[in-house]
Amino acid sequence: GKWGWDQYDVIDKHTQSGLDLAERYIKFVKERSEIEQTYAKLLRNLTKKYLKRGHKDEQDCKYSNYASFQDILAELNDYAGQRELIAENMIESICNNLSKYLQELKQERKNHLSDARKAQQSLDSSLKHLESKRFAKEWAEAEKTVQQVERLENDPNSTKLDVEKAKHVANARTRAAEECRNDYAAELQKYNKEQNCYYYVEIPQIFNKLQDLDENRIRKMAEGYCKFSDIEKNVLPIISRCLEGITAAGTKIDEKQDSLLFIEQNKSGFERPADVEFEDYTQGIKVSNSDTILNQPKLRPKLRLARRAREAPHGTAAEDFSHLPPEQRKKKLQAKIDDISKDLQKEQDQSDALEKMKDVYVKNSQLGDPARLEPQICQTNQKIGHLKGELAKYETWLSEAVGGEESSNNTNNNSQHSSLEMTSDPSQNIYTDFDEFDDIEMPVGQCTALYTFEGNNEGTISIMEGELLTVMEKDKGDGWMRVLRASGEEGYIPSSYVKINA
Repeated sequence: GKWGWDQYDVIDKHTQSGLDLAERYIKFVKERSEIEQTYAKLLRNLTKKYLKRGHKDEQDCKYSNYASFQDILAELNDYAGQRELIAENMIESICNNLSKYLQELKQERKNHLSDARKAQQSLDSSLKHLESKRFAKEWAEAEKTVQQVERLENDPNSTKLDVEKAKHVANARTRAAEECRNDYAAELQKYNKEQNCYYYVEIPQIFNKLQDLDENRIRKMAEGYCKFSDIEKNVLPIISRCLEGITAAGTKIDEKQDSLLFIEQNKSGFERPADVEFEDYTQGIKVSNSDTILNQPKLRPKLRLARRAREAPHGTAAEDFSHLPPEQRKKKLQAKIDDISKDLQKEQDQSDALEKMKDVYVKNSQLGDPARLEPQICQTNQKIGHLKGELAKYETWLSEAVGGEESSNNTNNNSQHSSLEMTSDPSQNIYTDFDEFDDIEMPVGQCTALYTFEGNNEGTISIMEGELLTVMEKDKGDGWMRVLRASGEEGYIPSSYVKINA
């Protein structure tokens, strides 16, 4: 159906109400976007507040329950980013686009209503002009002159000249009235034609345009309503992945593995104190100094640790890591040796390259002056000498640490047979060796990783699920084995994380 020709005021109010609704919806979406932005900002501040920083936090994150919480915070931060994206898309796709369209709509509506008013004013002007063409006065005057002629003709006292003169005036008046009548008829026909065009052509066309305009606005509003939902639907897959990531962070926690990591990280390698020897005072035999030393109760590991700590300067660690428990000391020394070996290999490679370059310059002086390489070669050789000295020093300390523990083990075993056969050297270590770090030249087998493992502890390495590994050292009963990756990286992994290949 079409809007009525006589509903100008109603149409004016209706179309204005539609524009007001569009502006209200734009304002509503803006406020919704502000809520999303505020929510996202609060989430980002929350994740930033609880993200761990510092060395201690990095140590804690080696445990799966600590690392999973950090993963949850990372996923929540990504989730906040999706809420920001919702707000940005709502502003751009709904508010900005609808506001631009609304401005065009307002101008178009204004033009249509102005055309309707102009058409109405033109019709009113024509009606006034028609009213001015009415000939009632002229016709009344003509009627009076005709009646005057009739009176003169019936009056015996009137002369023939008077009658002729009255007839002449009456005829003139009648002709003038007829002309006015004809003008009025022409103007009336013109007005009726204009009025017919106004009501049947101009106004219907203008109102049809306003109707199309309003229907287009309604269609645009419908699209805006749908976008309000679609914008959020579009990011739901990513939001779902964030939530799945949070669930995965919870399910990958391994309480047993966390306990093993804690044990591996903090075990000291100290042997439990032996039984206190019985001293028979009834024999009257004077115990020698050496026997006294041998029969003294063994110090508890905690006391031994305190004594070692005092040997190092206050607030610093001993260079040979003697302030650490034997197990941790071995790991530190081995790691130091590995680092020095890498640096040494790097310097040796550079030295070889410099020597080759020098030979080339000697054979062809046009390529360069070999004398200019001498300072660099000398500096490299000095570094190599220093690193070799450092390597020998740390290897000696590692040998002493391993050898001291082996001696301690032999001493403890012999003490079970006879306390008189124990060594009298008071400097002998009484630590138990749990892990051997001797290099193994030949692999002992192969295995496949069942799970991914993040090797964050010293001596451990990271492996990926399904990765093929070379077994360099089997599990000695502590739940760990040493493997070699295809990349050349070597270290310890949990035995339960792999399957030994047949």
